[in-house]
Order: sequence, then structure tokens, then C-alpha cells
Amino acid sequence: MTQKRTTPEFITELQPGEIFVFGSNLGGMHAGGAARIAYNNFGAIWGQGVGLQGQSYGIPTMQGGVETVRPYVNEFIQFAKDHPELTFLVTRIGCGIAGFTDAEMAPLFEKAHSIENVILPEGW
Repeated sequence: MTQKRTTPEFITELQPGEIFVFGSNLGGMHAGGAARIAYNNFGAIWGQGVGLQGQSYGIPTMQGGVETVRPYVNEFIQFAKDHPELTFLVTRIGCGIAGFTDAEMAPLFEKAHSIENVILPEGW
């Protein structure tokens, strides 16, 4: 049995077709954490908080509790299914500045386990 690939702890470069998936805020103010990395390195657009932006994809995590994040994760999962030509490297979204734990965020990505082009953090 082969172990599924996991997202590296630190992503400093992407291959063509790879997308950096990060936690953002609805206003797209990419000032810290993975959002800043996405903005500085992978084409995140200032003022856009959701969706594909260059070689990055924003999932808002700063607008409330876990249940406010779920619809955006579901939207992302559908987007990944619709774009099998891309590989999505999901960071530990929500587990930095937003203050969530892995135990709170990982279950939101349960449906992503069966999608070959979605790479999740270890333990998710």
C-alpha cells in the first residue's frame, strides 16, 4: 500500500500546474501567514479573498467559526474536481492567524481524500 503524498510544511516554489491553497480573509487583505506567502510568491490578488488567483487559491477562514469556513471548503473541493489538470497543495488553512486547530479544520476536507489532485497536510 502506498502512502498518499502530503503537503510540505513549507512551500517555497511550485511546479507548473501546482496551486498553493491558503487561508485568507473575505477582504483579500493578504498581510500575514500563508496569505502573505501566496501574495508575495504565488499570484494572490490583493482584494480577492476567495478562489483561484495566479498559482494560489484562497479559502476564507477569518469570518467566524468553523461552520462559516465549510461552504468555502466545499466550493474548493468542487473546483478541484472540476480541474483535474491542476494539483492543489492545501496548507494548514485556518490553523495560524485564524486560530483554529487541525482537529477543527481537517474534518472539513474529508471529501477531498478521494480526489487525486488534492494534496493535504499530514494528519488531515
